[in-house]
Amino acid sequence: MAILNITYNGLSCDVPAELHAETSDFDLKRIAVEIVRCGDLPGLHIANLADDAFEHYVVDRFDTPEGGQRLYLRPKVPFGGGARGA
Repeated sequence: MAILNITYNGLSCDVPAELHAETSDFDLKRIAVEIVRCGDLPGLHIANLADDAFEHYVVDRFDTPEGGQRLYLRPKVPFGGGARGA
């Protein structure tokens, strides 16, 4: 089982329900949209969140010392690509 952490609009919240670690990135993004829409995360409730709000986000997967997995849904970072305007 895994715990999903969603970062959006400068806020980061853990999803209280456990998810299967094998869930695809596409499905995690779809699930995250529904979780944010329904208001189950304190401080992160956007009822009209677009279906593709997490389209360009990445999913990081880490094993925990307890044998579980942490899934992080986060925006791509602005660095790591080529320099712009150079």
